[in-house]
Amino acid sequence: MSTATQQDFGADPTKVRESDHYREEYIEGFVDKWDDLIDWKSRAESEGDFFIEELKKRGAKRVLDVATGTGFHSVRLLEAGFDVVSADGSAEMLCKAFDNGRQRGHVLRTVQVDWRWLNRDIHGRYDAVICLGNSFTHLFDENDRRKALAEFYSALNHDGILILDQRNYDSILDHGYDSQHTYYYCGDNISVYPEHVDNGLTRFRYGFPDGSVYHLNMFPLRKEYTRRLMHEVGFQYVETFGDFKETYRDSEPDFFIHVAEKEYRAGE
Repeated sequence: MSTATQQDFGADPTKVRESDHYREEYIEGFVDKWDDLIDWKSRAESEGDFFIEELKKRGAKRVLDVATGTGFHSVRLLEAGFDVVSADGSAEMLCKAFDNGRQRGHVLRTVQVDWRWLNRDIHGRYDAVICLGNSFTHLFDENDRRKALAEFYSALNHDGILILDQRNYDSILDHGYDSQHTYYYCGDNISVYPEHVDNGLTRFRYGFPDGSVYHLNMFPLRKEYTRRLMHEVGFQYVETFGDFKETYRDSEPDFFIHVAEKEYRAGE
């Protein structure tokens, strides 16, 4: 695990556009504050049972959470009766997730993975892969995005689904940033906004009540681009929700949630 006490983005942080850099961004101090940022109780209330219901209505039982973070969705799905394996690229996040699970009476099955070689490190097939928390936008290279989606696809049973979310970067790029943090980052007295936005980078600033400040550099994925990549790697159907709603105007949601189905239905 990283022992860094400060994030290092070099002399010009806006030039840091590499898929692997997230490991240096999720340092211990930032990870320790992550639960203050998302606020488990408020987030559970705001998203309701959306993911649980989407998984249940498609008959999913075995779920691979590939962006476990501090364990919020892994724990929720375990408590809803799913068989869950919890994966992440950050060792710091997995340690925090394991501790959070243990505090709630669960022993998380954790594995550190690189999505681009996911099937090297996880075993078996899953009914569902979930990639939540805007995590997919850590991939800056299109080949990395295609490889990761192909690995997710390969990890699924023939009728499996991928649920992947992302910020509404279309709105940020085209209209500027305007978020009430109603659904995702619900913590009190925490400031979240993009310090820099261009077509290849969104650099978010996270400020906490104790004065500490952290940043994440992410690629601004457009909604239709993400949907197209999913189709191109083999997913047959992709349904996109806006802040958990089926009907919305594209500029309104803070987040898009894509539900991609692998199952091939001949003649449809």
